[in-house]
Amino acid sequence: MLARSVRASGALLLRGSVQASGRAARRASSGLPRNTVVLFVPQQEAWVVERMGRFHRILEPGLNILIPVLDRIRYVQSLKEIVINVPEQSAVTLDNVTLQIDGVLYLRIMDPYKASYGVEDPEYAVTQLAQTTMRSELGKLSLDKVFRERESLNANIVDAINQAADCWGIRCLRYEIKDIHVPPRVKESMQMQVEAERRKRATVLESEGTRESAINVAEGKKQAQILASEAEKAEQINQAAGEASAVLAKAKAKAEAIRVLAAALTQHNGDAAASLTVAEQYVSAFSKLAKDSNTILLPSNPGDVTSMVAQAMGVYGALTKAPVPGAQDSVSSRSSRDVQSTDARLDEELDRVKLS
Repeated sequence: MLARSVRASGALLLRGSVQASGRAARRASSGLPRNTVVLFVPQQEAWVVERMGRFHRILEPGLNILIPVLDRIRYVQSLKEIVINVPEQSAVTLDNVTLQIDGVLYLRIMDPYKASYGVEDPEYAVTQLAQTTMRSELGKLSLDKVFRERESLNANIVDAINQAADCWGIRCLRYEIKDIHVPPRVKESMQMQVEAERRKRATVLESEGTRESAINVAEGKKQAQILASEAEKAEQINQAAGEASAVLAKAKAKAEAIRVLAAALTQHNGDAAASLTVAEQYVSAFSKLAKDSNTILLPSNPGDVTSMVAQAMGVYGALTKAPVPGAQDSVSSRSSRDVQSTDARLDEELDRVKLS
């Protein structure tokens, strides 16, 4: 029984190899030009010539002359770029997902001799090599990476084909994946994953917008407080400068008044005028008693106005007693600080008179 099955398998393999060689022979013999002694080879074609059954030479494009009967054109190779559709096939990814995938292969014959004698059917061999390489490369990637890394997948397939097809005289220029079909359930799960990712992105964007809004509001409040503090600072500086200017103006006016008064005292009858002024201020101060508070301080003889005036003149005499020689000449050049101290002394003496 075992021997019968082995014989049947061998017969099938022999029949398949005979059919493949028959297809190759028909492909090689069909459409071959005849030896007419003078031959014109088209551009981008290479004609392989055998002489008495052995390889002789490769005819270049243009005029060529062959020997009848002895020379025979055995193969005609096209040097143009060849496009081959890779049939759809199933492949399993790294995460055990079965995919249906097909592609397009672009190749060119670089060595007509190797393409003619190195492999029986170059296009069929490259197609099978592309399919096996694509399955092996897909088995190294997960489903998500298959869609993201399609370019790297194509480049890996091209490199693997070129390494194996170098001895065939064929060079793979590029490989492109046409369609990738996934099972319906996997497609639904991928759609759910995409929707979840979009919702996640929307939530993240909304939170970032809220954060940016809060940052902008806080930054606005900060800038407003800074501007308000700077405005208050400028206002205080301006107010202090105004008060300083007012104090300086008052001091200058008072110093000028004292200077004028001092100049007037040096004139004729200046002492009498000063005595009259002091007496008037004393009487005025006495008349304002008991207006601001209930505490009243009265002199010993409030009814004697003459004695009050005499007392005020005594205060003035005490202030002007023992004058310094040459003081009248230096009164006009006295500084504002000395004038203010003198005025303060007058105020103190008046307060003492009021208290007494």
